[in-house]
Amino acid sequence: MTTKQRYESAREIYKNIGVDTDAVLETLKTVSVSMHCWQGDDVAGFEGDGQLSGGIQATGNYPGKARTPEELMADIDKTLSLVPGTHRINLHANYAIFAPGEQVDRDKLEPKHFAKWVEFAKERGLGLDFNPTFFSHPKADGLTLSSEDESIREFWINHGKACLRISEYFAKELGTSCLMNIWIPDGFKDIPADRLSPRARLKDSLDQILSIGYDKSLVDVAVESKVFGIGVEACTVGSHEFYMNYAAKNNILCLLDNGHYHPTEVVSDKISSMLLFSDKLALHVTRPVRWDSDHVVLFDDETKEIAKEIVRNNALDRVLIGLDFFDASINRVSAWVVGMRNMVKALLYGMLSPNEKLAKLQDERNFTELMMLQEELKLYPFGDVWNYYCELNQVPIREEWFEVVKAYEKDVLSTRK
Repeated sequence: MTTKQRYESAREIYKNIGVDTDAVLETLKTVSVSMHCWQGDDVAGFEGDGQLSGGIQATGNYPGKARTPEELMADIDKTLSLVPGTHRINLHANYAIFAPGEQVDRDKLEPKHFAKWVEFAKERGLGLDFNPTFFSHPKADGLTLSSEDESIREFWINHGKACLRISEYFAKELGTSCLMNIWIPDGFKDIPADRLSPRARLKDSLDQILSIGYDKSLVDVAVESKVFGIGVEACTVGSHEFYMNYAAKNNILCLLDNGHYHPTEVVSDKISSMLLFSDKLALHVTRPVRWDSDHVVLFDDETKEIAKEIVRNNALDRVLIGLDFFDASINRVSAWVVGMRNMVKALLYGMLSPNEKLAKLQDERNFTELMMLQEELKLYPFGDVWNYYCELNQVPIREEWFEVVKAYEKDVLSTRK
């Protein structure tokens, strides 16, 4: 059977439970995932030595790491050519591209330092999202926006303001809104004597960043919490409670990273609560292994449950989905493709569920039939619908995409010595 014939058979099976697969695929075409640039070069950026700090670690030294903007962009192109749909690129501030002989510190960054990224995105019809980089810098050795050293704090406040202007520039140039997400590594290795003052300083710093004014129709500002990090195990200044309250009070977005909570917490359970009180929600989808270790996103239970929650709540246009992982132990392009395809797969999986019927069974307290149907759905011909969607988007089906990656490694990545 051809891919289309298998799809037609699957379409009839799903039709019997009230799911219109043709309509699902049309909707999926409109959904974008923001692909993080830092998988391509292990979060190094283009500033210099690439030394990581702030509790961030990239494990491995697989050959072929991107070393220049041109190499990183080529790897992004290769990756997106193997992922169905039209997506976005998520940049960190340390990926600024300077003119020859030019270098400015992060508090002096300007839109012009990202003009080549805008050109790259515009040519491909991609949106851009952005992140100030509050780590891997001499002035990030300790606290940043919560620092008791006013000169350090001022530096990072100015960095945040600069990034807000750059985010607005992205949105204006590309005609699509930009998510600017703030995450800082601030915290304490051992039990602090004073938790309130650092958090008060962080609150004031955020207030100062937002005070410059920006077009909220163009830029969505988000704040991202973390439960702990290497070297800040006892206390994280930017906790979930801090940022959730700050976001609510200041009408900005709260970003949930599913690696940033205690091991027994799941972000999928938080999505519905957040959507009840916020117009929008931002996500970083990753795969924690016992802690925020940012493994490649798999088509696993929590990824599927996150996607199902977005779909069930009719929130495809309200949840801004980005990925956040970096694995230097395997082919970096392959890691990107696996993660991106799995996120799109998970969204499709959620959309192929008869969600209204399942919710009705729950409301009727018919938990026996609900459990039965949820289990039977796991063996429905989802893969045939996925392969057809890939074919429609002119990307390889099944594992065929890996042959392209192997050829790219042989011809391009292996030449990077």
